[in-house]
Amino acid sequence: MPGSGVRLAGDAGRPSAAARELARRLAVTSTVAEHLLRLGYGTSGEQLARVERFLEPRLRDLTPPDAMADRGVAAARLARAIRDGERICVFGDYDCDGITATAILSDVLEELGGRVTACLASRFDGGYGVSPAALQRILACEPQLLVTCDCGSSDHETLAEVVARGVDVIVIDHHLVPEEPLPALAFLNPHRPECGFPYKGLASCGLVLSVAAALRQELGVELDVRRWLDLVAIGSVADVAPLDGDNRALVQAGLKALRRAERPGVRALLELANMDGSTAITAEDVAFRIAPRLNAPGRLQAPDLALELLRAKTADRARALAAQVEQLSMTRRELQGQMVEEALEEVKREGWEERPGIVVGRRGWNHGIVGIVAGRLASELRRPVAVIGFDEATGRGSLRGPAGARLFDALARVSDVLVRYGGHQAAAGFEVREERLGELRARFEESCRDLGYDAAREELPPLPLAPGEDPSLVLRDLYRLEPCGERNPLPVLSVDGDVRVAREVRGGHLKLEVELPGGRRLGGFGANLGDRAGALRGWVRVIGTLRPDRWRGGDAVEMLVRSVDPLSEPAAPQRG
Repeated sequence: MPGSGVRLAGDAGRPSAAARELARRLAVTSTVAEHLLRLGYGTSGEQLARVERFLEPRLRDLTPPDAMADRGVAAARLARAIRDGERICVFGDYDCDGITATAILSDVLEELGGRVTACLASRFDGGYGVSPAALQRILACEPQLLVTCDCGSSDHETLAEVVARGVDVIVIDHHLVPEEPLPALAFLNPHRPECGFPYKGLASCGLVLSVAAALRQELGVELDVRRWLDLVAIGSVADVAPLDGDNRALVQAGLKALRRAERPGVRALLELANMDGSTAITAEDVAFRIAPRLNAPGRLQAPDLALELLRAKTADRARALAAQVEQLSMTRRELQGQMVEEALEEVKREGWEERPGIVVGRRGWNHGIVGIVAGRLASELRRPVAVIGFDEATGRGSLRGPAGARLFDALARVSDVLVRYGGHQAAAGFEVREERLGELRARFEESCRDLGYDAAREELPPLPLAPGEDPSLVLRDLYRLEPCGERNPLPVLSVDGDVRVAREVRGGHLKLEVELPGGRRLGGFGANLGDRAGALRGWVRVIGTLRPDRWRGGDAVEMLVRSVDPLSEPAAPQRG
């Protein structure tokens, strides 16, 4: 990332000959071609075939599921439950992956004639997974078959009690697996040592979709499971699943389905987020505009409202539910803003900014919001951050970090300090006694230091915008890289321009407009950078990401500014 020193304008070179050739072959801008070269693609025969597969992943090329442990057993048991009219309880986690997985499986089972009751875990009544409180809700459904979605891998005791009541159990999960055998008829989790399915990155919603395809085959019926790809995209992106391999094909197809918004609940969500389908929907849109809304009910109360919204059958019902979700989302944003401010104040007061791992916690913080606060702090501080909300003597915390941080490993090294913990390498949660907070902080710092995570490896250097290229065409080609996120980061661009507008707007943000060589103008928005406005004159280098300018509409684009630095005037490129 750029420092604060003055730079020479125009010192970013033109695209390489290889980038120009790749751009010609793929019919993309040189800027995007240069990025593809950085990813290791090229213009030779095999390299060109690889990049074409990357840009246009196909569902028919998904990894064959035959080696997935217990997939056939699960499909056969579900088929029997449908044929025999048994009561099926589908129980999911309270986050987006669990909610979408529960919605997919419940919809599929009902469409195939199953008798289904769907319910979710609650942060405020039992917490994660099949807790004792959740067990009582499950048993109240009087099921003959229980299917867990996005939980269950470590719920040995409660699942054993379910089995003891004569209920068969199927666990569908992607969290890391304990060594003890699980008391379940079928256990679908790619992380099981005996699971031969080679792609390990599927979130639970993706696993559920595969089970739905197996069930369709078991029953010998027609069912287009692609109808649920929109929910797979939401759950996978929200759960920070790797956006490579099978997930890349599933989520890319799901983003296209989201834009069509054929599901009433999705359409209502997009309306509230001011997403009218005029532009492509990106993984970033899902992460910051769709998923937070779906997660809001479960962060403040029971999450069932979000599940009901996704399963709504009519537009009127969906809009009514979405209005309730939006109200909760607004409340969540207010609480989140307060918690972020308090956490950052403590970090800076204690001088923790440069420590390898950071732990903050206090009484009164809503433990339903600690995960999103941890994500905000990890993004700003560029290191693993744990945030804990204490309720009397015990606190519930969430751990987030920059790309590449091995969060589950970091927690595992301090497990003796914790009451319990779980999750995966990209996101994890835990419980801790309040009197052990100081010990956890010291041990967690040591854990992160020993793991040797280097924040400088987080992303590639900024990619210069090729001279003369239209930013709107570059953005068009960037859409072809979607979904961008975990293991496929969105390219960060470097743009040189002459400042035409620089002012602070409400909230302390920066509104920027620069004139590029050739006369085009590019707008920019810099969150919390408003105090820089008075010093921005002449030529500057802007670092950030491109996005549609929804205020101006059409094909207008703007930069989401990360930093802006002055350039030396004499070397500025000539404007045409």
